[in-house]
Amino acid sequence: MARAPLLLLLPLLAALCLASLAPGANAAGRKMVGVYELRKGDFSAKVTNWGATVTSVVFPDSKGNLGDVVLGYDTIAEYVNGSSYFGALVGRVANRVAKARFVLDGKVYHLYANDGKNALHGGHRGFSKVIWTVKEYVSGGDSPHITLYYHSFDGEQGFPGALDVYVTYELSSPYVLSVRMNATALDKATPVNLAQHTYWNLGGQGSGDVLGNTVQLFASQYTPVDATLIPTGQLAPVAGTPYDLRAPTAVREHLRQVVGGSSNGSTIYGYDINYVVDGDARALRKVAAVRDGASGRALELWADQPGVQFYTGNFLQDVKGKGGRVYGQYGALCLETQGFPDAVNHPDFPSQIVRPGQAAYKHDMVFKFSF
Repeated sequence: MARAPLLLLLPLLAALCLASLAPGANAAGRKMVGVYELRKGDFSAKVTNWGATVTSVVFPDSKGNLGDVVLGYDTIAEYVNGSSYFGALVGRVANRVAKARFVLDGKVYHLYANDGKNALHGGHRGFSKVIWTVKEYVSGGDSPHITLYYHSFDGEQGFPGALDVYVTYELSSPYVLSVRMNATALDKATPVNLAQHTYWNLGGQGSGDVLGNTVQLFASQYTPVDATLIPTGQLAPVAGTPYDLRAPTAVREHLRQVVGGSSNGSTIYGYDINYVVDGDARALRKVAAVRDGASGRALELWADQPGVQFYTGNFLQDVKGKGGRVYGQYGALCLETQGFPDAVNHPDFPSQIVRPGQAAYKHDMVFKFSF
């Protein structure tokens, strides 16, 4: 999805306490920034509690060679100052809110506008730009996992009400990464729409573009957008359009037919659109499948949300990543399961309002890797 301007958050650096925890360390309750490894044989992932961010996922290719398939940075400082949301959990409301405002229960709320006149991914200091608390960490064994917690205060980035948010990342066999998110409204009704913003390159991070990857999306409709990538409120069929990815399709096949934004007056081509996932909007179901022919690696994504934002790294440009690799345009793809963008301003879209004393927000994702 198109990115907000670079935000320099250097004052936060002084507050960061960098920590590398040894496997099995008891990190419960610590309020510091660290990188935490989960490992199950030759399958591993790393997570930092800065932004509840996935910093690496490693598993073999068809020849048995291990590779990291997640874009990211070498240092926490780069995540602090980065503007691409590499691997982050974004919220309180992921994607865009038109004109950075909405009306809830008769009251107008104004948000921080960080994408032109719109709010993107919760504002300039959304959940991707805060320190989460490690509540539980098990590095190995049958179910390596980490649970992170964040308390969002009433009025944060303009959103109403205090919110308790949890996310758990867990590895299981064979080669499965589960992501479980939930949020409870404590005192006021509030919109909640969390998304996991990992950039995937199954050939290996920094290995080039993903234009040759085949992608299949289990979605028969999408939500058309205006020039600022705000949904029009319609649901349109993908049939007969470049958005039809119901059969495995190379990313490059229709790319030049899809406008994914603009920069300095120039059109940027690529996917950056919300798809309406087929089936029961609250049931765990298959959302997407991706395969990299060169490495033989593949992933399936299952989730329980009504939509998925498919983004092809349109705005990546000479980004220095891990190990000195440079990420260019189309250097990865994102599959961000979510509620529909700007739903708070579209009463016909599935509601994202969470109220105190009622059912908590829940969002489960399952990544199944193979090679």
